[in-house]
Amino acid sequence: MSITPRGKFWVAAVTLLVVGGAALGYFVAFPENAPAIVQRTLSTVGLVEEPPPPPPECPLTGELPPSGAVPDRPALAVKIENYPDARPQAGLRSADIVYEEPVEGGITRFIAIYHCSDETRAGPVRSARAADPDVLEQFGVPVLAFSGGSPNVMRVIREAELVPLDETSGAAAFERDASRAAPHNLYVGTKVLYRAARSQEPAPDPVFTYSEDIARPSRRVTTVHLPFSDTYADVWWTWSPKADAWLRSHGDVPHLAEEGGPVSAINVVVQVVDLSFGPNGGITPRPDLTGSGKAYVFRDGRMILGRWERPKPDDVTRLFTKDGKEIALAPGRTWVELFPSSLPVQTAR
Repeated sequence: MSITPRGKFWVAAVTLLVVGGAALGYFVAFPENAPAIVQRTLSTVGLVEEPPPPPPECPLTGELPPSGAVPDRPALAVKIENYPDARPQAGLRSADIVYEEPVEGGITRFIAIYHCSDETRAGPVRSARAADPDVLEQFGVPVLAFSGGSPNVMRVIREAELVPLDETSGAAAFERDASRAAPHNLYVGTKVLYRAARSQEPAPDPVFTYSEDIARPSRRVTTVHLPFSDTYADVWWTWSPKADAWLRSHGDVPHLAEEGGPVSAINVVVQVVDLSFGPNGGITPRPDLTGSGKAYVFRDGRMILGRWERPKPDDVTRLFTKDGKEIALAPGRTWVELFPSSLPVQTAR
């Protein structure tokens, strides 16, 4: 018996209802497999719940914030001394990012940057350098805590897009420790600095990208040697599987923190830079932080070779592999070594 046109219509209609119902049931059970337009429709009519948003991440570490919420406040930078008489320093272990920059006489100095976490004692705090605003421009309008500077440096600081705090402008936030010899005895706390700054600036945008996955190619490395100088800053980083971190030392002397334990980092980024010197025979080098150059990224006991790029001063520094893929860091603390291009980066397996 042949099916009439009307019968064919009903057979087709029933078939569509059965198939459509089965598909609907499948997508309700497994909404992640549905096309985006179907997911939105199912959510609109209440058949499935919207997936929860991803948890917030600290912009400067890629980790979950200790307080459960990302603080709505700017980045805060503290200039910390690295002369041997200043060691052990306080606050380096709790900073989100630490920059190490070469200064005069083979000495280096740190810019410790905080945002998601607080530190009750950071220092010894010392003077600023003209390169500091070059580094900090990547972090929006940060707060900078320091202890003076040459007239030229102070002019650069005043003209920069940041909130400067020293013993004059933020006196309540600075404290001298009578148990330490001057000038290596000036300390600050982040909460007091934020109150003194009275900044309404928002949280900084991320400077790096973060992922648990390691960029390829990479190779295993156990030690990194950065000879800023033979005397004051003979920097070594050694991978510790037990600590799951890079541990820092000066020569064969471990770099210990005042609060106890070794100074360490989850990521060590070596940004190879050219240095220039001021007019009239100035002795303080200024790293050139725009353009591009060689970069080494050390994470998870491995090294990724690549390059850094920062076309303009208001751009962030991005890291790329040799074939142009962006290099992600491991979530956690990062040290950026602004290392002179005239010196060798030495590694060992």
